[in-house]
Amino acid sequence: MRKVLITGASKGIGRACAIALAKNFYTVIHYNKDENGAQSTLDEVISNGGSGEIISFDVRDHDIVKEKLETYIQDKGSFYGLVVNAGITRDTAFPMMTKDDWNAVIDTDLSGFYNVVNPCIMPMISKREGGRIITISSVSGIMGNRGQVNYSAAKAGLIGATKALAIELAKRKITVNCVAPGLIKTDMTDLPEHVVKAALDMIPMQRMGDVKEVAAAVKFLMSDEASYITRTVLSVNGGMV
Repeated sequence: MRKVLITGASKGIGRACAIALAKNFYTVIHYNKDENGAQSTLDEVISNGGSGEIISFDVRDHDIVKEKLETYIQDKGSFYGLVVNAGITRDTAFPMMTKDDWNAVIDTDLSGFYNVVNPCIMPMISKREGGRIITISSVSGIMGNRGQVNYSAAKAGLIGATKALAIELAKRKITVNCVAPGLIKTDMTDLPEHVVKAALDMIPMQRMGDVKEVAAAVKFLMSDEASYITRTVLSVNGGMV
């Protein structure tokens, strides 16, 4: 069975993606700190008729990620698909933003893309069976957002990296696409009521999205039916942009 690695799959969008892909793929569920959450994701994958396993590393640590993924691929074979989902926020007004606030978000949300994808590319190419790479950006990476200069920069950079890599891999039958969620119900959007109300005023559909709606977009882009779609940003945001 084709293997798919989903980073940041211990909760939220990553977990929903792992569960959505479970029936068609062997899911490799990544986590950094939340081992219990990753195990809960795997339990749901199995209860939904799928199979998989858990892998752990900090996406910011280039050397550790490279070692772990190269060892995994050598022992168990290359990945058919990657869902680059792991990310964090450190929201604050730019004048108050510390160097650590900036670096933590850039290193996780953008450099994590390089750290995870780079060791997987040549084995994916060498297998000559095509593949799927899907990055999870954000509406903030498209339109920018107050208090998220670091997050918007990282997610915009992720879109640029996705589009460039799509060109490089197109002849190899490896598609590279991006899903850009809007305001989705997750732990990261556990916001004060007045903040949620202000956000909802910007959304034509007047509601927050569900992680399953994002996962459905990922599932489609991972499918054989999406084989002629690459270098695309698919927005799941209720009409915000």
